[in-house]
Amino acid sequence: MTGRAGARVPFGAHAVPYAPGTLRPTGDPAVADRRVLDHYGLWKASFLRSGDEAGGRGRCAVFTPDAAHPYVAEAQGYGLVITALMAGADPDAHALFDGILRHVLAHPSVNHPDLHAAQQDADGRDVGGRDSATDGDLDIAYGLLLADRQWGSGPGGPGGRGSGGHDEHDRYDHYDYEALAVRRIDAVMECEVHPTTRLTKLGDWSSGRFDEVSRTSDWMPDHFRAFRAATGDPRWDQVLDAQLSLAGALRARHAPATGLLPDFVVDTTSGEPGPAPGQVLESPHDGDYHWNACRVPWRFGADAVTSGDARTRAAARDLSRWARTATGGDPGRIRSGYRLDGTAYGDPGSPAFFAPFAVAALTEGEGHEAAGAAQRWLDALWARMCAAPPDPARAYAAGVGLQSMLVVSHNYWVP
Repeated sequence: MTGRAGARVPFGAHAVPYAPGTLRPTGDPAVADRRVLDHYGLWKASFLRSGDEAGGRGRCAVFTPDAAHPYVAEAQGYGLVITALMAGADPDAHALFDGILRHVLAHPSVNHPDLHAAQQDADGRDVGGRDSATDGDLDIAYGLLLADRQWGSGPGGPGGRGSGGHDEHDRYDHYDYEALAVRRIDAVMECEVHPTTRLTKLGDWSSGRFDEVSRTSDWMPDHFRAFRAATGDPRWDQVLDAQLSLAGALRARHAPATGLLPDFVVDTTSGEPGPAPGQVLESPHDGDYHWNACRVPWRFGADAVTSGDARTRAAARDLSRWARTATGGDPGRIRSGYRLDGTAYGDPGSPAFFAPFAVAALTEGEGHEAAGAAQRWLDALWARMCAAPPDPARAYAAGVGLQSMLVVSHNYWVP
């Protein structure tokens, strides 16, 4: 690798070890790193917009041709996490990170200045209510913590403690990433975490019946651990425990044979939470393993290999074993949508569905009687990921796929 100057955890160094027993793809790790770099280069070329296209000089934004609007919070969060993790391999990573951050800071939620307005149109105007989406805010905060670990934080600069704002042309080495992260983490707790259940809400707009709904793709255990460490706020332990406890109960009651979780969980304040019975927010598949929950094997698997938590390890391992058995070890048979009992209804082929299972497969190594089959499954998934470059028309799948590759290649870490 080249261009590592200035990165404290440079991509390709594999400096942060995973939990004992974690698998990795067969072969030279340096070759795996090059495959990630190849995909990262294509991701940048396809989805990063800068300058006037992103709202002004010095700004960048992640373009989403497959979303309702060209710029959405989820994609900006992905962009911050990806560019921070690629530091040391991409000499432009720091500047790209700050360009995306400028876009985020220029679009605060109408409900809280430290949360992000979830959607912008092609002219850079906030649309769709000007309020937030929890998944975007979680990744934005997490990306800021990664940036603080990678590059340090400039005292008193844009977004710093006591700062009155930022100049979009300020250089990146003046940002107080830590202060920005803590403010955003506190805002998430205030506006996007239910005060009683400690489950994540859908956004800062949520109220009434929507306060009884939680999206499983917002359950990001490693993020909550990082937020607890950054703020010292013990409520993040409660968030982590509440979500992992509910995930275990849902698997036991509604998907004992598969371990699959639904996109949305309803009745979370009633004492009897369960899968959405139909459309509650997005589609008739809100209660199925659909285009939100497909991220769960990645999110839980990433936590399992970095924290060693037995709960996320068991959840990810169960998902991997089910998928391996259901497909006969052929990643090409993974479909884009399942009922919780494992009945498939979606088309095959999307990285948004098959790539997260590779992260889950990392957990099948330790003490497993079918370790050989698990390794072959991981290798088959990795080969399919490497052979599926980002589709310029599919930003969501590309973002999920690239981040999954970062975890599988042992280039992921928690700040």
